[in-house]
Amino acid sequence: MAKEIGGDPFLADFDRLDDVRALAAALLDRYETIDILANNAGGLVQRREFTSDGFERTLEANYLSPFLLTSLLLPRLRTSSGMVISTASNSNTLGPINLDDLDRRKQPWAGGWTAYGATKLETILFIRELARREPGITAYSFHPGYVASNFGAEVGIMRFAQVISFGHLGLTNEQGAEPLVRLATGELTAPSGTYFSRLRPNGRQHRSASDEHLATALWAKTEELLKLG
Repeated sequence: MAKEIGGDPFLADFDRLDDVRALAAALLDRYETIDILANNAGGLVQRREFTSDGFERTLEANYLSPFLLTSLLLPRLRTSSGMVISTASNSNTLGPINLDDLDRRKQPWAGGWTAYGATKLETILFIRELARREPGITAYSFHPGYVASNFGAEVGIMRFAQVISFGHLGLTNEQGAEPLVRLATGELTAPSGTYFSRLRPNGRQHRSASDEHLATALWAKTEELLKLG
């Protein structure tokens, strides 16, 4: 895909923090400025599993790795007064977040949905705190809508829904990408830190999504886990 639009591909496994660090190093070495960072990787994991870094897979891929990549690229983003856009979800309402158990080792798994929802709430809080800490950078999170892709392909209810709809349940990839594209091009605007549900600002959120103290505490906890700062 990168080559199709004249770009250079860089690959990283978001289940491996060393891959994320290597990706950041390669980008910093290649580019003097970074205008837009889109954190769009992640997924839903049906069974509770842990990465080689020792973190639950959903937490690492959906939240910790994007946080790490963004933090490492901040010098270039500051230089260009850049933008960070992170994919969240209306599933953030499945929260809440327990700062003492971000891996959800002591909480119900529910087929991965509660963990997934928590990481999307963490993403919204991360973007809000980033906007507060970095006034020279514009930051947004957004819900793309339900896209008819391979998202959650290993989860039974998702497979069933795709089967009975003959693979046509949900939006096309192009429709799902519309909020990201329009935010990146400036066609959608709102105060930095805003969460969009599709094209609408201030979409449906967990009651703790606007908790400034939680956002600050989550940031500090995340830096501690990633050994940043």
